[in-house]
Amino acid sequence: MAKRHISKQQTFRIQKIQDERIARAQKREARAEALIESGALGSEQEGLIIAHYGAQLDVEALQGERTGQVFRCHLRANLEQLVTGDRVIWQPALDTDVGVVSALLPRRSLLTRPDPYGKLKPVAANIDRILLVIAPLPIPSASLLDRYLVACEIVGISPVILLNKADLIDDGNRAELASMLDEFRQIGYEVRHTAALEGRLGDLLDFINGRTVVFVGQSGVGKSSIVNALLPDVQQKTAEISAGSQLGQHTTTTARLFHLPGDGALIDSPGIREFGLWHISREQLLEGFVDFRPWLGQCRFRNCAHAAEPGCALHAAVAAGQLSARRLDSYHRLAETLER
Repeated sequence: MAKRHISKQQTFRIQKIQDERIARAQKREARAEALIESGALGSEQEGLIIAHYGAQLDVEALQGERTGQVFRCHLRANLEQLVTGDRVIWQPALDTDVGVVSALLPRRSLLTRPDPYGKLKPVAANIDRILLVIAPLPIPSASLLDRYLVACEIVGISPVILLNKADLIDDGNRAELASMLDEFRQIGYEVRHTAALEGRLGDLLDFINGRTVVFVGQSGVGKSSIVNALLPDVQQKTAEISAGSQLGQHTTTTARLFHLPGDGALIDSPGIREFGLWHISREQLLEGFVDFRPWLGQCRFRNCAHAAEPGCALHAAVAAGQLSARRLDSYHRLAETLER
């Protein structure tokens, strides 16, 4: 491939953008250092990030007299990217509801997704379960669920498939939805049903109790409506499905953590229509299909691509009715995206 030449004007624009970013970072650092040097900060303590607003964070105090209060915090320099759900060390200002975050505590889990440029972007931290929310509209895709499930397996966070808007199930979509969800049940994934706008949540509140969960899924499937049903006082903004595209409209703009009655918490994340996997290897993709695992390493050839090679254990399992042909086809289509 020929080397791309950049004009002087493009070079100038790139440098200008870099200089502006450096200036903003230095300004943020200066605000944090000014608070520290002023001596107007309390002692270091643990806190929980409940929302992220670019250069600033909302941190909930977990210790001291003001436990439960939320402080808008600046960041000290050289901290890695922080996300909602992170536990941190921070210092509150003595006379205002602001503070400074100085350190990140160890994470037990981190949910990430690749951005359009192929770089991994953290979404939320210290998650116990991921609730993959789908709905009859926008029409759910089994291959999209495959992608989400692989992503969950890679980060090591157990997923639950949550079919919301169950009131929209009718004779036109009931059989197709049941067939799709039964396939995932047979693999071993838990499936739940809710109808948030009708207040039908089943035992979802009890399920979340004692856990921190994150909702992910396409826009318009009702993630924010579930939050509103669980926490009526919150009233996250919701939007109708677009009549033209039949796709959801983004309403949540930042991941935010909400405490539930009892000891549970949930994180409502911005709607994700696509969950790219181009950052992973083919081997990771294979491992992400949990139903493939009993046959991995059993093929005649060690470098089997599970396409048309003789002695492929996965194809033999499909022929024997032990493995879903659709799932194997889905794997190959996702593998093609990795190569592209």
